[in-house]
Amino acid sequence: MFGKLHYFCLTFIASVGFSLVTASADRLKDMTSIAGVRSNQLVGYGVVVGLAGTGDGNAALTQQALQSMISQFGVVTSSGNINGKNAASVIVTAELPPFSKPGQKLDVVVSTAGQAKSLRGGTLLMTPLLGADGETYAIAQGNLMVGGLGVAGGDGSSLTVNIPTVGRIPGGGTIERMIENSFLERENLVFNLHQGDFSTSNKVADAINKIFGDGVAVALDATSVKVRAPSDPEQKVSFVSLLENIEVEPDRPRAKVVVNARTGTIVIGGDVRVMPAAVTHGSLTVRVKEDINVNQAQNIAVTDGVAATTPGDAVATPDTQITAQEELARAFIFDPGVELSSIVNALNAVGGTPSDLVAILEALREAGALRAELIII
Repeated sequence: MFGKLHYFCLTFIASVGFSLVTASADRLKDMTSIAGVRSNQLVGYGVVVGLAGTGDGNAALTQQALQSMISQFGVVTSSGNINGKNAASVIVTAELPPFSKPGQKLDVVVSTAGQAKSLRGGTLLMTPLLGADGETYAIAQGNLMVGGLGVAGGDGSSLTVNIPTVGRIPGGGTIERMIENSFLERENLVFNLHQGDFSTSNKVADAINKIFGDGVAVALDATSVKVRAPSDPEQKVSFVSLLENIEVEPDRPRAKVVVNARTGTIVIGGDVRVMPAAVTHGSLTVRVKEDINVNQAQNIAVTDGVAATTPGDAVATPDTQITAQEELARAFIFDPGVELSSIVNALNAVGGTPSDLVAILEALREAGALRAELIII
Protein backbone atom coordinates (compact mmCIF):
# COMPACT_ATOMS: atom_id res chain seq x y z
CA MET A 1 0.00 0.00 0.00
CA PHE A 2 0.97 3.63 -0.28
CA GLY A 3 3.10 5.25 2.39
CA LYS A 4 3.07 8.99 3.01
CA LEU A 5 6.52 9.55 1.50
CA HIS A 6 5.66 7.45 -1.51
CA TYR A 7 2.38 9.30 -1.80
CA PHE A 8 3.95 12.77 -1.97
CA CYS A 9 6.49 11.56 -4.51
CA LEU A 10 3.66 10.28 -6.67
CA THR A 11 1.94 13.63 -6.31
CA PHE A 12 4.96 15.34 -7.85
CA ILE A 13 5.23 12.74 -10.61
CA ALA A 14 1.55 13.13 -11.37
CA SER A 15 1.82 16.89 -11.70
CA VAL A 16 4.65 16.43 -14.20
CA GLY A 17 2.79 13.73 -16.10
CA PHE A 18 -0.30 15.88 -16.53
CA SER A 19 1.64 18.50 -18.47
CA LEU A 20 2.83 15.93 -21.01
CA VAL A 21 -0.67 14.96 -22.16
CA THR A 22 -2.01 16.27 -25.43
CA ALA A 23 -4.64 18.98 -25.40
CA SER A 24 -7.16 16.75 -27.20
CA ALA A 25 -7.33 14.30 -24.28
CA ASP A 26 -10.20 14.11 -21.79
CA ARG A 27 -10.01 14.09 -18.02
CA LEU A 28 -11.06 10.94 -16.18
CA LYS A 29 -13.66 12.93 -14.25
CA ASP A 30 -15.37 13.67 -17.58
CA MET A 31 -15.08 10.12 -18.88
CA THR A 32 -15.84 8.01 -15.84
CA SER A 33 -17.74 7.71 -12.60
CA ILE A 34 -16.68 5.93 -9.42
CA ALA A 35 -18.69 2.82 -8.62
CA GLY A 36 -20.90 3.39 -5.58
CA VAL A 37 -20.56 7.17 -5.68
CA ARG A 38 -23.96 8.11 -7.04
CA SER A 39 -27.04 10.16 -6.32
CA ASN A 40 -30.29 8.73 -4.92
CA GLN A 41 -33.84 9.54 -5.96
CA LEU A 42 -36.35 10.84 -3.41
CA VAL A 43 -40.12 11.14 -3.74
CA GLY A 44 -42.96 12.35 -1.56
CA TYR A 45 -46.65 13.27 -1.57
CA GLY A 46 -47.68 16.75 -0.49
CA VAL A 47 -50.21 19.53 -0.75
CA VAL A 48 -49.83 22.94 -2.39
CA VAL A 49 -52.03 25.75 -1.04
CA GLY A 50 -52.59 29.37 -1.95
CA LEU A 51 -53.68 28.82 -5.54
CA ALA A 52 -55.96 31.36 -7.22
CA GLY A 53 -58.85 28.99 -7.90
CA THR A 54 -56.78 26.67 -10.09
CA GLY A 55 -56.63 23.76 -7.65
CA ASP A 56 -58.23 20.33 -7.54
CA GLY A 57 -61.65 21.53 -6.39
CA ASN A 58 -63.73 18.79 -4.77
CA ALA A 59 -61.31 15.98 -5.58
CA ALA A 60 -61.56 13.36 -2.82
CA LEU A 61 -57.77 12.89 -2.66
CA THR A 62 -57.11 16.54 -1.93
CA GLN A 63 -59.98 16.81 0.56
CA GLN A 64 -58.70 13.84 2.55
CA ALA A 65 -55.15 15.21 2.53
CA LEU A 66 -56.31 18.60 3.82
CA GLN A 67 -58.50 16.99 6.48
CA SER A 68 -55.59 14.86 7.72
CA MET A 69 -53.28 17.88 7.85
CA ILE A 70 -55.78 20.14 9.59
CA SER A 71 -56.57 17.50 12.21
CA GLN A 72 -52.93 17.61 13.36
CA PHE A 73 -53.57 21.14 14.65
CA GLY A 74 -56.56 20.10 16.76
CA VAL A 75 -59.24 21.20 14.27
CA VAL A 76 -62.01 18.64 13.77
CA THR A 77 -63.77 18.74 10.42
CA SER A 78 -64.99 16.40 7.71
CA SER A 79 -63.61 16.18 4.21
CA GLY A 80 -66.99 17.14 2.80
CA ASN A 81 -66.68 20.62 4.34
CA ILE A 82 -63.40 21.32 2.56
CA ASN A 83 -63.24 22.91 -0.87
CA GLY A 84 -59.89 22.37 -2.54
CA LYS A 85 -60.16 24.91 -5.35
CA ASN A 86 -57.17 26.75 -3.86
CA ALA A 87 -55.19 23.58 -3.08
CA ALA A 88 -53.67 20.76 -5.10
CA SER A 89 -52.30 17.30 -4.43
CA VAL A 90 -48.75 17.06 -5.73
CA ILE A 91 -45.88 14.63 -6.12
CA VAL A 92 -42.54 16.03 -4.96
CA THR A 93 -39.28 14.63 -6.36
CA ALA A 94 -35.64 15.41 -5.64
CA GLU A 95 -32.17 14.01 -6.22
CA LEU A 96 -29.95 13.43 -3.20
CA PRO A 97 -26.29 13.93 -4.25
CA PRO A 98 -23.60 11.60 -2.91
CA PHE A 99 -21.91 12.54 0.38
CA SER A 100 -24.77 14.92 1.27
CA LYS A 101 -24.91 15.83 4.95
CA PRO A 102 -27.88 16.71 7.19
CA GLY A 103 -28.75 20.38 7.03
CA GLN A 104 -27.71 20.89 3.43
CA LYS A 105 -30.21 22.13 0.87
CA LEU A 106 -31.40 20.55 -2.36
CA ASP A 107 -33.78 21.56 -5.14
CA VAL A 108 -37.17 19.91 -5.43
CA VAL A 109 -39.61 19.53 -8.33
CA VAL A 110 -43.36 19.68 -7.66
CA SER A 111 -45.88 18.16 -10.10
CA THR A 112 -49.67 18.02 -9.88
CA ALA A 113 -51.28 14.64 -9.17
CA GLY A 114 -54.93 15.67 -9.56
CA GLN A 115 -57.09 18.08 -11.53
CA ALA A 116 -55.25 21.31 -10.77
CA LYS A 117 -54.76 23.53 -13.81
CA SER A 118 -51.88 25.61 -12.48
CA LEU A 119 -49.50 25.75 -9.50
CA ARG A 120 -48.62 29.39 -10.06
CA GLY A 121 -48.45 31.33 -6.79
CA GLY A 122 -48.73 28.20 -4.62
CA THR A 123 -46.86 27.18 -1.49
CA LEU A 124 -45.82 23.61 -0.76
CA LEU A 125 -46.54 22.52 2.80
CA MET A 126 -44.08 20.39 4.74
CA THR A 127 -43.54 17.17 2.76
CA PRO A 128 -41.35 14.21 3.78
CA LEU A 129 -39.19 12.88 0.94
CA LEU A 130 -38.64 9.13 1.03
CA GLY A 131 -35.94 6.94 -0.47
CA ALA A 132 -36.32 3.53 -2.07
CA ASP A 133 -36.15 1.93 1.39
CA GLY A 134 -39.13 3.94 2.63
CA GLU A 135 -37.07 6.05 5.04
CA THR A 136 -37.30 9.84 5.20
CA TYR A 137 -34.13 11.54 3.98
CA ALA A 138 -35.29 15.12 3.42
CA ILE A 139 -38.12 17.56 4.14
CA ALA A 140 -39.45 19.94 1.47
CA GLN A 141 -41.40 23.17 1.87
CA GLY A 142 -41.53 26.58 0.24
CA ASN A 143 -42.94 28.84 -2.46
CA LEU A 144 -43.07 27.46 -5.98
CA MET A 145 -41.48 28.95 -9.06
CA VAL A 146 -43.67 28.11 -12.07
CA GLY A 147 -42.53 29.05 -15.56
CA GLY A 148 -45.81 28.15 -17.25
CA LEU A 149 -49.04 30.11 -17.51
CA GLY A 150 -52.60 28.97 -18.19
CA VAL A 151 -55.75 31.10 -18.54
CA ALA A 152 -59.31 30.21 -19.54
CA GLY A 153 -62.29 32.26 -20.68
CA GLY A 154 -65.96 31.91 -19.87
CA ASP A 155 -66.73 30.70 -23.38
CA GLY A 156 -64.44 27.70 -23.03
CA SER A 157 -61.42 29.25 -24.75
CA SER A 158 -58.05 28.75 -23.08
CA LEU A 159 -54.37 29.62 -23.49
CA THR A 160 -51.48 27.62 -22.05
CA VAL A 161 -47.83 28.71 -22.13
CA ASN A 162 -45.23 26.06 -21.23
CA ILE A 163 -46.31 23.71 -18.40
CA PRO A 164 -48.05 25.48 -15.48
CA THR A 165 -48.66 22.21 -13.61
CA VAL A 166 -44.97 21.69 -12.74
CA GLY A 167 -42.88 23.97 -10.53
CA ARG A 168 -39.54 24.06 -8.72
CA ILE A 169 -38.40 25.19 -5.30
CA PRO A 170 -34.68 26.03 -5.40
CA GLY A 171 -33.19 24.97 -2.08
CA GLY A 172 -36.65 23.94 -0.91
CA GLY A 173 -35.51 20.63 0.55
CA THR A 174 -33.49 20.12 3.73
CA ILE A 175 -31.51 16.91 4.14
CA GLU A 176 -32.37 15.12 7.39
CA ARG A 177 -30.42 11.88 7.04
CA MET A 178 -27.09 10.92 5.52
CA ILE A 179 -26.79 7.89 3.25
CA GLU A 180 -23.95 5.67 4.35
CA ASN A 181 -21.15 5.28 1.80
CA SER A 182 -18.26 2.82 1.97
CA PHE A 183 -15.96 5.02 -0.09
CA LEU A 184 -13.37 5.52 2.66
CA GLU A 185 -13.33 1.83 3.66
CA ARG A 186 -12.72 0.38 0.20
CA GLU A 187 -9.35 -1.07 -0.67
CA ASN A 188 -9.97 -0.60 -4.40
CA LEU A 189 -11.78 2.01 -6.48
CA VAL A 190 -13.61 1.08 -9.66
CA PHE A 191 -13.89 3.70 -12.39
CA ASN A 192 -16.74 3.04 -14.84
CA LEU A 193 -16.52 4.55 -18.32
CA HIS A 194 -19.59 6.43 -19.53
CA GLN A 195 -19.13 4.79 -22.93
CA GLY A 196 -17.74 1.29 -22.73
CA ASP A 197 -14.79 0.49 -24.99
CA PHE A 198 -12.05 -2.09 -24.49
CA SER A 199 -9.36 0.10 -26.07
CA THR A 200 -10.27 3.14 -24.00
CA SER A 201 -10.46 1.06 -20.81
CA ASN A 202 -6.97 -0.25 -21.48
CA LYS A 203 -5.69 3.27 -22.17
CA VAL A 204 -7.08 4.49 -18.84
CA ALA A 205 -5.32 1.71 -16.95
CA ASP A 206 -2.04 2.39 -18.79
CA ALA A 207 -2.25 6.13 -18.07
CA ILE A 208 -2.77 5.51 -14.35
CA ASN A 209 0.06 2.96 -14.18
CA LYS A 210 2.38 5.30 -16.05
CA ILE A 211 2.02 7.89 -13.30
CA PHE A 212 1.55 5.78 -10.14
CA GLY A 213 3.45 2.62 -11.07
CA ASP A 214 2.69 -0.76 -12.55
CA GLY A 215 -0.08 -2.80 -11.00
CA VAL A 216 -1.98 0.14 -9.51
CA ALA A 217 -4.74 -0.01 -12.16
CA VAL A 218 -6.20 -3.04 -13.92
CA ALA A 219 -8.77 -2.94 -16.72
CA LEU A 220 -11.53 -5.36 -15.72
CA ASP A 221 -13.64 -5.15 -18.89
CA ALA A 222 -14.79 -2.67 -21.52
CA THR A 223 -16.38 -0.45 -18.88
CA SER A 224 -14.53 -0.81 -15.57
CA VAL A 225 -10.99 -0.09 -14.38
CA LYS A 226 -9.98 -1.18 -10.87
CA VAL A 227 -7.50 1.08 -9.05
CA ARG A 228 -5.73 0.21 -5.80
CA ALA A 229 -6.27 3.02 -3.32
CA PRO A 230 -4.20 4.18 -0.32
CA SER A 231 -5.10 2.50 2.97
CA ASP A 232 -5.07 5.81 4.86
CA PRO A 233 -8.50 7.48 4.53
CA GLU A 234 -6.83 10.89 4.78
CA GLN A 235 -4.92 10.22 1.57
CA LYS A 236 -7.82 8.67 -0.37
CA VAL A 237 -9.57 11.94 -1.25
CA SER A 238 -6.34 13.51 -2.50
CA PHE A 239 -5.55 10.35 -4.44
CA VAL A 240 -8.91 10.45 -6.20
CA SER A 241 -8.45 14.12 -7.02
CA LEU A 242 -5.21 13.23 -8.79
CA LEU A 243 -6.86 10.37 -10.66
CA GLU A 244 -9.72 12.56 -11.84
CA ASN A 245 -7.34 15.00 -13.50
CA ILE A 246 -5.40 12.40 -15.45
CA GLU A 247 -6.05 13.02 -19.12
CA VAL A 248 -6.59 10.17 -21.58
CA GLU A 249 -7.33 10.39 -25.27
CA PRO A 250 -10.33 8.10 -25.89
CA ASP A 251 -10.00 5.52 -28.61
CA ARG A 252 -11.92 6.07 -31.83
CA PRO A 253 -15.48 4.79 -31.37
CA ARG A 254 -17.17 2.17 -33.51
CA ALA A 255 -18.46 3.29 -36.89
CA LYS A 256 -22.11 4.23 -36.52
CA VAL A 257 -24.82 5.96 -38.51
CA VAL A 258 -27.59 7.27 -36.25
CA VAL A 259 -30.93 8.22 -37.81
CA ASN A 260 -33.73 9.99 -35.95
CA ALA A 261 -36.82 8.84 -37.83
CA ARG A 262 -39.03 11.50 -36.20
CA THR A 263 -36.98 14.58 -37.01
CA GLY A 264 -35.04 13.33 -40.02
CA THR A 265 -31.70 14.01 -38.34
CA ILE A 266 -28.83 11.85 -39.58
CA VAL A 267 -25.46 11.69 -37.84
CA ILE A 268 -22.63 9.82 -39.58
CA GLY A 269 -19.54 8.90 -37.57
CA GLY A 270 -16.11 9.84 -38.83
CA ASP A 271 -14.99 6.21 -39.22
CA VAL A 272 -17.90 5.18 -41.46
CA ARG A 273 -16.71 3.55 -44.68
CA VAL A 274 -18.53 2.36 -47.79
CA MET A 275 -17.39 -0.50 -49.98
CA PRO A 276 -17.65 -0.27 -53.78
CA ALA A 277 -21.32 0.29 -54.65
CA ALA A 278 -23.46 2.05 -57.24
CA VAL A 279 -26.55 3.90 -56.06
CA THR A 280 -29.38 5.07 -58.29
CA HIS A 281 -32.05 7.27 -56.81
CA GLY A 282 -35.13 8.58 -58.58
CA SER A 283 -38.88 8.91 -58.18
CA LEU A 284 -42.01 8.27 -60.20
CA THR A 285 -44.95 10.68 -59.91
CA VAL A 286 -48.42 9.71 -61.12
CA ARG A 287 -51.14 12.36 -61.28
CA VAL A 288 -54.81 11.59 -61.79
CA LYS A 289 -57.14 14.47 -62.67
CA GLU A 290 -60.86 13.97 -62.96
CA ASP A 291 -63.36 16.46 -64.43
CA ILE A 292 -67.06 16.15 -65.21
CA ASN A 293 -68.37 17.70 -68.44
CA VAL A 294 -72.04 18.65 -68.28
CA ASN A 295 -73.96 18.94 -71.61
CA GLN A 296 -77.47 20.23 -72.00
CA ALA A 297 -79.58 17.79 -74.07
CA GLN A 298 -82.29 19.03 -76.49
CA ASN A 299 -85.56 17.46 -77.51
CA ILE A 300 -86.71 17.99 -81.12
CA ALA A 301 -90.38 17.67 -82.06
CA VAL A 302 -91.69 17.87 -85.68
CA THR A 303 -95.33 18.87 -86.32
CA ASP A 304 -96.73 19.49 -89.83
CA GLY A 305 -93.22 19.83 -91.18
CA VAL A 306 -92.23 22.38 -88.50
CA ALA A 307 -89.40 21.42 -86.09
CA ALA A 308 -89.53 22.64 -82.50
CA THR A 309 -86.66 22.36 -79.98
CA THR A 310 -87.16 22.07 -76.24
CA PRO A 311 -84.54 21.78 -73.45
CA GLY A 312 -83.88 18.23 -72.23
CA ASP A 313 -82.15 16.68 -69.24
CA ALA A 314 -78.52 17.55 -68.43
CA VAL A 315 -76.01 14.85 -69.27
CA ALA A 316 -72.82 14.49 -67.13
CA THR A 317 -69.83 12.95 -68.86
CA PRO A 318 -66.73 12.04 -66.77
CA ASP A 319 -63.37 13.20 -68.13
CA THR A 320 -60.29 11.52 -66.59
CA GLN A 321 -56.71 12.47 -67.40
CA ILE A 322 -53.77 10.36 -66.17
CA THR A 323 -50.19 11.56 -66.52
CA ALA A 324 -47.02 9.87 -65.31
CA GLN A 325 -43.74 11.67 -64.82
CA GLU A 326 -40.52 9.99 -63.72
CA GLU A 327 -37.61 12.09 -62.64
CA LEU A 328 -34.20 11.33 -64.04
CA ALA A 329 -32.43 8.89 -61.76
CA ARG A 330 -29.35 10.28 -60.07
CA ALA A 331 -26.58 7.72 -59.91
CA PHE A 332 -23.29 7.87 -58.05
CA ILE A 333 -20.57 5.35 -57.32
CA PHE A 334 -18.71 4.79 -54.07
CA ASP A 335 -15.08 3.78 -54.45
CA PRO A 336 -13.41 1.37 -52.00
CA GLY A 337 -12.94 2.85 -48.52
CA VAL A 338 -14.83 6.09 -49.16
CA GLU A 339 -14.67 8.40 -46.14
CA LEU A 340 -17.26 10.58 -44.44
CA SER A 341 -16.78 13.69 -46.58
CA SER A 342 -17.40 11.79 -49.81
CA ILE A 343 -20.52 10.17 -48.39
CA VAL A 344 -21.95 13.52 -47.30
CA ASN A 345 -21.21 15.13 -50.67
CA ALA A 346 -22.84 12.27 -52.55
CA LEU A 347 -25.97 12.34 -50.39
CA ASN A 348 -26.23 16.11 -50.72
CA ALA A 349 -25.93 15.80 -54.50
CA VAL A 350 -29.02 13.60 -54.53
CA GLY A 351 -31.04 16.46 -53.07
CA GLY A 352 -33.57 14.11 -51.52
CA THR A 353 -35.61 14.37 -48.37
CA PRO A 354 -34.44 12.83 -45.07
CA SER A 355 -36.63 9.79 -45.78
CA ASP A 356 -34.80 9.35 -49.10
CA LEU A 357 -31.44 9.46 -47.34
CA VAL A 358 -32.62 6.87 -44.82
CA ALA A 359 -33.74 4.63 -47.68
CA ILE A 360 -30.31 4.93 -49.35
CA LEU A 361 -28.48 4.11 -46.12
CA GLU A 362 -30.71 1.10 -45.42
CA ALA A 363 -30.19 -0.16 -48.98
CA LEU A 364 -26.41 0.19 -48.59
CA ARG A 365 -26.54 -1.78 -45.36
CA GLU A 366 -28.64 -4.56 -46.91
CA ALA A 367 -26.20 -4.73 -49.81
CA GLY A 368 -23.33 -5.14 -47.36
CA ALA A 369 -21.62 -1.99 -48.61
CA LEU A 370 -22.12 0.12 -45.47
CA ARG A 371 -19.28 -0.62 -43.05
CA ALA A 372 -21.05 0.80 -40.01
CA GLU A 373 -23.80 0.07 -37.54
CA LEU A 374 -27.09 1.67 -38.58
CA ILE A 375 -29.08 2.83 -35.56
CA ILE A 376 -32.60 4.21 -35.97
CA ILE A 377 -34.03 6.02 -32.94
